[in-house]
Amino acid sequence: MMRRSRHRCSGMMLLGLLIVLALAGIGLMGMVDNWTVARQREREQQLLFVGDQYRLAIRRYYYAAPAGQTRQLPPNMQVLLEDDRFPIPVRHLRRLYPDPITGNAEFGELRIGDRIAGVYSLSQAHPFKQDDFAPAYQNFAGQEHYQDWVFAFNSTVATLPANTQTAIQPNTSAISPPISRPQRR
Repeated sequence: MMRRSRHRCSGMMLLGLLIVLALAGIGLMGMVDNWTVARQREREQQLLFVGDQYRLAIRRYYYAAPAGQTRQLPPNMQVLLEDDRFPIPVRHLRRLYPDPITGNAEFGELRIGDRIAGVYSLSQAHPFKQDDFAPAYQNFAGQEHYQDWVFAFNSTVATLPANTQTAIQPNTSAISPPISRPQRR
């Protein structure tokens, strides 16, 4: 009789241990989900910061044209690091930032002809942030992909004549020729 009681007791302990392990596993999965969401939101904030740094650097380059020279957009990202239009090179950007969403070193480039007007992430992922953007980025609200968050030097793009809007083409590399933006399916 004592043996059966011992087996029954150890069986109940084993069942209790399995239940505790199952609940702990469910709790850990919830914690991982929360961590993943928090990490993605942090990456979104980094993208907003980095994209704004590129936009501001393009703006500074445009307005910093030396006296007697026409204002123009930068031809590539390297001139934002070292603008040699001056006797002492000017830095409009401290470094080329990687895309926080993809982790890759390059951004897509919004080009007007052969000049860079802005950048955007190459990620097709769906952003968590859908509203409550800074005034400069109100058009990001409701966008389907991070790729739709374009950090452009707005005064240049906004002042283009309607027929030149087709000349604005994103480019994923400063070396490759301009390509058209992928269409949504």
